[in-house]
Amino acid sequence: MNDIFDNLYQMTAFSNIIAEPQFLIMYVIAFILLYLGIKKQYEPLLLIPIAFGVLLANFPGGEMGVIQADENGMIEINGVMKNIWEMPLHDIAHELGLMNFIYYMLIKTGFLPPIIFMGVGALTDFGPMLRNLRLSIFGAAAQLGIFTVLLVAILMGFTPKEAASLGIIGGADGPTAIFTTIKLAPHLLGPIAIAAYSYMALVPVIIPLVVKLLCSKKELSINMKEQEKKFPSTTEIKNLRVLKIIFPIAVTTVVALFVPSAVPLIGMLMFGNLIKEVGNSTSRLFDAASNSIMNAATIFLGLSVGATMTTEAFLNLTTIGIVIGGFLAFALSIAGGIIFVKIFNLFSKKKINPLIGATGLSAVPMASRVANEIALKYDPKNHVLQYCMASNISGVIGSAVAAGVLISFLG
Repeated sequence: MNDIFDNLYQMTAFSNIIAEPQFLIMYVIAFILLYLGIKKQYEPLLLIPIAFGVLLANFPGGEMGVIQADENGMIEINGVMKNIWEMPLHDIAHELGLMNFIYYMLIKTGFLPPIIFMGVGALTDFGPMLRNLRLSIFGAAAQLGIFTVLLVAILMGFTPKEAASLGIIGGADGPTAIFTTIKLAPHLLGPIAIAAYSYMALVPVIIPLVVKLLCSKKELSINMKEQEKKFPSTTEIKNLRVLKIIFPIAVTTVVALFVPSAVPLIGMLMFGNLIKEVGNSTSRLFDAASNSIMNAATIFLGLSVGATMTTEAFLNLTTIGIVIGGFLAFALSIAGGIIFVKIFNLFSKKKINPLIGATGLSAVPMASRVANEIALKYDPKNHVLQYCMASNISGVIGSAVAAGVLISFLG
C-alpha cells in the first residue's frame, strides 16, 4: 500500500516542486503577469498568452518548457548532445514536446516576427504621421536607449552581438527584438523576448514614471491645437489617400536601398499597410492579415515566448542583467524623445508637448493613449493623441531600421 501511495505521489508535480522550490517563484511571476493582463488590461492580447506560457512551462513533467540551444545550436536530449537544426521537425515534436516544436519552427526560424509586422502594418494608419510629418523626427530621437545600452552592455562584458540584442529592447517592439536576437545572439532569445514584451505591456507604468521625472507641469500643459492656431502649418496635403498609398511603396524602396537587412520587417510592415490603404480590391487580404493571421501569430508567439521562461533560463545572472538592461534601454528611449523635444522648444516659437517625444516608441497605440491620458490630467481639453501617434508610428519604422543597421554591422 505504501508503494502505491509513493508512486501516486511521485506521479504528481509536488515532489519536484518540493525538491526545487524555485518553481514557486515562476508561478508567482506568471500570476502577476496574468493579473496585469486580465485585471489591469496591460496589453492583454500579448501578456495573457505569455503569462500562461510561463505557467505551462514550469509544471514539472509537463514537458511544455522550451529548451534553449546554445550558440552552436547544440541541445542535450536524454544525455546526448544533438544539433537542433539537423533534427527533423517531427523528431523535435516527439522528443522535446509541442512547445519546442512551435518555438523552433515559428520563432527560432524568424518566421513569425515579419508576419506580425504585416499584421501591425494592416492595423496602422499612417495618416497622423503624414499630417504631422515634422513630429516624426521624435520617433528617431527615441532610439537613444538602443545605442546607449548597447555601449553600456559592451562595457559590462557582453559581446557586441549580445549587447545589440539587449539594446534593441529599447525600441519597445517585441517582433523587432526577436528578429534581431535571432540574427545576432539566438542563445539569448528567451530572456530578451520576455523582457521586450513585458516592458511593452508595462508602458502605462514606465512612461508616466519617466515623464514625472523629466517634465514640468507647464511643459505637460502645452496645448498642441492652440500652438497650431498660433503658428499654422504652411504645408497642405491635397490628396491624403494617394499619399497613403504611395508612402509604403516609397518607404520600402528607400529602406531596401540603404538598409537591406531591415527589409524583412519594414517590407512586411509596409505591405500590410498597403493592402489596407488600397481599399476594396484588397479587402480580403487586409482582413486576413489584420485578423486571422495576426491573431494566430500572436497566440503562437505569446505562448512559446512565455514557455522560454523556465527556472533554468530565467533564474540566473545573465537573465537578470538582461531584464535590468532592458528596463534601462526602455526608459532611456522615452527620456531621449523627451529631451529632444525640450531642445527643440529652446529654438522654436511653436512649442511641442514633451509627451510627443515620450511616445517615440514602437508600442503603438498604447504609448499614445497613455500620453494622451497624462495630458488630459493637466488640461481636460488638451487632446494630444493624434500628435503622439505621429511620433509613435515613426518609432515603429525607426526601431526596425535601427535593427537593420545593427544586423548589417554585427551580423
